[in-house]
Amino acid sequence: MAQNPMAQSPHRRRPVSLGIVLLGVLLGVLPAGCTSAGSGKAGAGSGKTGAGTSASPTTGGHGQAVSPPATRVSGTYVALGDSFTAAPLAHEEGGGSSAACLRSAQDYPALAAAALRPSSFVNVSCFGASTVDMFQAQRAGTPPQLNALSAADALVTVQVGGDDLGVSRIGTTCAALSLTNPFGNPCQKHYTAGGTDQLARAVAQTGPKVASVLTAIRQHAPHARVLLVGYPDILPVSGNGCWPELAVARGDVPYLRGIENQLNAMLAVTAAAHGVTFVDTYAASVGHDACQRPGTKWVEGLIPTSLAVPLHPNALGEQAMAREIEQALR
Repeated sequence: MAQNPMAQSPHRRRPVSLGIVLLGVLLGVLPAGCTSAGSGKAGAGSGKTGAGTSASPTTGGHGQAVSPPATRVSGTYVALGDSFTAAPLAHEEGGGSSAACLRSAQDYPALAAAALRPSSFVNVSCFGASTVDMFQAQRAGTPPQLNALSAADALVTVQVGGDDLGVSRIGTTCAALSLTNPFGNPCQKHYTAGGTDQLARAVAQTGPKVASVLTAIRQHAPHARVLLVGYPDILPVSGNGCWPELAVARGDVPYLRGIENQLNAMLAVTAAAHGVTFVDTYAASVGHDACQRPGTKWVEGLIPTSLAVPLHPNALGEQAMAREIEQALR
């Protein structure tokens, strides 16, 4: 699942050449159609594992403490999701389906599982997964993510919807358009040409798809606690961004920020309507957007400063989302 100009940042930044900006645009166009995670029940990070085998229960990457949960999960924990869940490049990847889906061994489900200590852990999140890939394979011969669920599951987390909008495509489109008018709002004009806001419409159309996923999760795992995970802050909540480090035109920052807010609001409403817990990862991430300094930012821009796919969480972002999962279960 995101998106995100020329006002001066509070931090002094090194100048970035047009060539570097274009390189960042190209980096953002990683193929969204990753191979689907298998729902295998064994293997590090991709199938059922012993409790605590994916990560330390007390610390995350960069030595940041992860608070212990109030209670231990006494059954199977299954994680479904897209690239914000899988955290491609944020840490070493596991083998098998983990590598095929660019799934990090230190993504937030693995970190949360280490702290929650479930009896077993299944992570089938996959780079590029949309709501369709919950029901269908992302490629021939790979199971839908919902196939990983069973009546024995105690906890299910799911983060989906961003790739239904086409976050990577939006990011690279807006980055390219920003080169034509970095002080204006070329991306907003592009997506609202003809009088219809295509991105707002896409958010509205994604709502029923997410609802179908939640209904299916209830059917496959009727006894599980279900958490629908929202998306963290990508753009600064005030100001005009940090073009060209994050190649979004000055006037497009509030527009794209609003689209992400609409996406999270839709997810929260959909979760409430289906009796599942919405995990707000946005509020805690304010001030850690892609325009911040390395070590402060939790999401990378089109030119990453730490290991992560452009416009996706880095290791710090995954640790933060794991903490929100744990907090939701207190």
